[in-house]
Amino acid sequence: MKKGEVLARLEKTGIVAVIREETTQQALNAAKAVVAGGILGLEVTFSVPNAAAVITQLKEIYPVKSGVVIGAGTVLDATTARLAIMAGAEFIVSPTFNKETAQICNLYQIPYLPGCMTITEMQQALMSGAEIVKLFPANNFEPTLIKSIKAPLPQISIMPTGGINLDNLAAWKNAGALLVGVGGNLFQGVAENDYAQVTKTAALYSKKWQQI
Repeated sequence: MKKGEVLARLEKTGIVAVIREETTQQALNAAKAVVAGGILGLEVTFSVPNAAAVITQLKEIYPVKSGVVIGAGTVLDATTARLAIMAGAEFIVSPTFNKETAQICNLYQIPYLPGCMTITEMQQALMSGAEIVKLFPANNFEPTLIKSIKAPLPQISIMPTGGINLDNLAAWKNAGALLVGVGGNLFQGVAENDYAQVTKTAALYSKKWQQI
């Protein structure tokens, strides 16, 4: 699949669920639970045991026609990025900007979403081919920051991640966020194996995003 098609599918999801569970099975179950709730963007972080295998399994469960877009997160270096891409990751997310990771993603024509906090970092990311920049950690900022960033960089697309919740979701989208990354509070219930709760929460996020 071409890079542009993946980016279009990713933008359509609106919300990317950041999966950081403690076991492989929890990660798989959590992913299925959020998809059941209507969130179709999945970021399997490499803090999850056997993350590459989780990505491969999810790709088998959710083919392209399902609308689910599956990527890898917490990718700290080019080696991990390539491992994730070989496992089937459709996009790569990092907590920081890493030039070598950007280059390997460009080589395989996979979207790279690096974590940035400053205009300088964002400029470097854009120059290295990143189409979407992850504003991270977003809970350090107000949504109005997006407008400030877009003044000198109107061409930038931003995915705030960190501290995004049902209360501030609308503020971030209205401020110009292309999509958002949601972790923590989306997965309350996983530790208790209450995946119905995860699906219920995901449905609230999905519905709210679509209504904004």
